[in-house]
Amino acid sequence: MDLMEAMSLDAGPSNGFVASGPSASAAAAAEQLADGSLPIFDVERVQLQFSIAADFVAAQVANNVIVLALSNGRILRIDLNKPEDIDDIDLPKKPSDTGVICRMFLDPTASHLVICTSMGDNYYLHSQSHHPRALHKLRGVPIECIAWNPSLPTASTREILFGAADGNIYETYIESNKDRFLQTLKRVTEAPVTGLWVDDMAEKDRRRVMIGTRDCLYHMAGKVGSGSYEGSRSIYAPLFDAEVPVTEEFSLTSTSSVSELVVSPDSPDSDSYENEKGDRAFAWLSAQGVFHGTLVTGPVTPDLGRRVMSASTLLPKTQLVSTTSPAKRRVAPDTIDAIALTQWHIVLLVGGRVVAINRLSGNKVYDQAILDNNQKAIGLTVDQQKNTFWLFTSGEIFEVVVRDEDRDIWKILLDKQQFGSAMKHAHTNIQKDAVSISYGDFLVTKAQFLEAATVWGKSSKPFEEVSLTFIDNAQQDALRKYLLAKLQTFSKSSIMQRMMIATWLVEVFMTKLNSLEDTLVTKAELSADLSQGQTQEQLAIVQSEFQDFINRYKNDLDQKTVYDVVGSHGREEELLYFANSVNDYNYVLSYWVQRQRWQEALQVLKKQTNPDIFYKYSSVLMAHCPRDLVEILMRHPNLKPRRLIPALLEYEHNYKGPLEHNQAVRYLQYVVSKLASTDSAVHNTLVSMYASQPSPDETALQAYLETQQQSEDRPRFDPDFALRLCIQHKRVLSCVHIYTSMGQYPQAVDLALAHGQIDLAALTADRPRENPKLRKKLWLAVARKVISQSSEGIKTAIDFLKRCELLRIEDLIPFFPDFVVIDDFKEEICAALEDYGRSIDNLKREMDESAKTATNIKIDIAALDHRYAIVEPGEKCYVCGLPLLSKQFFVFPCQHAFHSDCLGRKVLEQAGMARSQLISELQVKISKGLVTGRRKEEMVQELDALVASACVLCSDYAIKRIDEPFVTDADNLEKWAL
Repeated sequence: MDLMEAMSLDAGPSNGFVASGPSASAAAAAEQLADGSLPIFDVERVQLQFSIAADFVAAQVANNVIVLALSNGRILRIDLNKPEDIDDIDLPKKPSDTGVICRMFLDPTASHLVICTSMGDNYYLHSQSHHPRALHKLRGVPIECIAWNPSLPTASTREILFGAADGNIYETYIESNKDRFLQTLKRVTEAPVTGLWVDDMAEKDRRRVMIGTRDCLYHMAGKVGSGSYEGSRSIYAPLFDAEVPVTEEFSLTSTSSVSELVVSPDSPDSDSYENEKGDRAFAWLSAQGVFHGTLVTGPVTPDLGRRVMSASTLLPKTQLVSTTSPAKRRVAPDTIDAIALTQWHIVLLVGGRVVAINRLSGNKVYDQAILDNNQKAIGLTVDQQKNTFWLFTSGEIFEVVVRDEDRDIWKILLDKQQFGSAMKHAHTNIQKDAVSISYGDFLVTKAQFLEAATVWGKSSKPFEEVSLTFIDNAQQDALRKYLLAKLQTFSKSSIMQRMMIATWLVEVFMTKLNSLEDTLVTKAELSADLSQGQTQEQLAIVQSEFQDFINRYKNDLDQKTVYDVVGSHGREEELLYFANSVNDYNYVLSYWVQRQRWQEALQVLKKQTNPDIFYKYSSVLMAHCPRDLVEILMRHPNLKPRRLIPALLEYEHNYKGPLEHNQAVRYLQYVVSKLASTDSAVHNTLVSMYASQPSPDETALQAYLETQQQSEDRPRFDPDFALRLCIQHKRVLSCVHIYTSMGQYPQAVDLALAHGQIDLAALTADRPRENPKLRKKLWLAVARKVISQSSEGIKTAIDFLKRCELLRIEDLIPFFPDFVVIDDFKEEICAALEDYGRSIDNLKREMDESAKTATNIKIDIAALDHRYAIVEPGEKCYVCGLPLLSKQFFVFPCQHAFHSDCLGRKVLEQAGMARSQLISELQVKISKGLVTGRRKEEMVQELDALVASACVLCSDYAIKRIDEPFVTDADNLEKWAL
């Protein structure tokens, strides 16, 4: 019967396995316990959910895959991720032909399986195959152990090592369809090779080979052949030929003792498919006990093997096989049947007991009888990648469950004073704190105070105790380092603690800096270990540390306190650095100004953006470094120039140089021209500086006034204020300009004439072009002055006055002297008379033309009385559509005709309120006979004039109706349909 038919799958859990033990409620209660209250190790029986037809003879676990070999030659391959799918595999030959399966070897990825039988046949099975293939080249080779390729390939095994019962080590390369080669590398012993391990080293193309026999352990490390051989030849041969192994040998007390070499599984935090980051542990089981240590991977030096061996420890067999269990099922045997390594423990199968021993302390942490007297284990197997541990008997499977294995590792390492490793494996804050305190105490005993300061700073050791320890030992540097480290541990909410420690640190820093500087000044030796140059370097280092401290903890410092502390030590550089760090530029500027260090003050000012700083220090800086200050001010267009006016006026008051070098004027010119300031205070200040300058030159002021006059907006300065200043400082040209800009032309002309500025007066008088009367008046004032002061004769004065076309000779005669000769202006008088004659002729001609025009108008008016319009028979009213001749009607020149009553209604609808009311009143009076005779005729004419004044279809009435719709509600909409 087929094996699958013999399996009776029950309806239990779908994974095919279930751990037997306590009830579900007890298990749930156990899960609720804290990790620390559960034992590290526990062995749970795995209950199979199917029956088996034969006993187990071999078993392997890797990458969550279990491979079971049965005594009937069957192989069961079970993926624990899908346990319901079980692969049932047969060997190519029957057990009677090939023997019973005695060993199996599964690589860490569960891709490659090597099967060995009792008759010397060896088979290979890939994970993607269900048909084992015979390894013909390995026929008859009694395989005891295998070292898989460290690269963990999946398509092929690549180069792997076999350890045989004949003491030889073989190398081969297996693919799914063939064996590439088989080469004997070395015969290490007459006895069987019981263990092999290969791993990569820190350097490329270098590997380590560990070989275990019953009485000897070998370590070899060296360069292997190139991987480019691709299975064509051996890569381990160069290593075995060139390297001499380092040997650790123990006497063989019993030939029946078990020997085995095991290596710890992958760390749970690492990726097994990548290069190992940490060092693995190894354990070699021999007749003497368990020899274990760490497989360090670097540096690769010739003494690597010796370092590995010397750092390893032997756990005596007597210590391992002794039992601590009070309920012994039988007398403890003196043999160890199997061994396995976890991350931190050695797991042993001693008879029917499972024993776990901590590798670091050697203490036994678990000792439990698991197997009955009639049960025999066939293997203790480790899943290297998944960190699971399995115990197999001929009929049962047990899982060795490991919980929180490293919970006490930190304590063991701490006892061994391996503080770095202890801190690495301390998980809770309490554990880390305990390590830190112990480590600091240890460092102090070694007088390593600086190192202790850093460690204690992260611990809960009492602050006062640590501080007094450093003070009593005169370790100021350590105290500083401790305070810095302690400051980092306080939260932001611990304001008082942070401020006190930070302030204390300021004092400590100042003391240290003064001490170093005093040493340099006195050229003394700070200590026997420091020279002058080293002291200088240390001074720079401490200064840098202080600056870093300020930058990081400035918010924890009180400014006034720091100023007092640093100032009391006379540390100017540190004082200013702190002030700059906290952006207290008022203090920095005040500091430099008080010492009249103007350039330093300007350097600080260049970095400022707060306008208040500029306003506060502009007066004093303007007085001592005006040019540089103005350069800085001009780079800050966001300043309010009005706030700087006091400083500019104070500078102007003391300035005695030329205008072109006046820095206040320079800044105001920049504000007015570049920044386009509209502040009248700024403009008035600039005008006052222009007007009050000692030079009589008015060019700059005139240019400014001209620019203001040409601007589209009104002038930004106060004209009255500017005028008073110009009159006060006798700036005639500017006064005239201001009068002109204000439209006060008479005053401008009078002022120019009063100062003898004839040309200026003439230019001013010519400005009001839009007011000829005023212009003529101004020119007459100029004419009076010109004629009265003319020294070259009346002729020259008259030629000058010809510049104004409004002046006539008769206007000038009153200004001539009483006894002037008429010959001087006879031509002008004749020209004037001729102009008058021509003007009279033009007037006559215009009068004649006007008379003709009046006559033509009268003729046109008379023709209007004889106008008529022809009404065709059948013509209809444009409002009601009825025949026009049926009642009284009106006809317009545009040929539109309306009944009189229809036209009246339309006019009433469209006329204004007043006109409509008047028409209605006239209609009532006429229709009711309220008036008679001539008055009635007048009203009828008035009514006709109002109603028939214009056609309602094509006159102003029609224009006013432009917003009325074409179609109204009263119309037939179907007529408008398209």
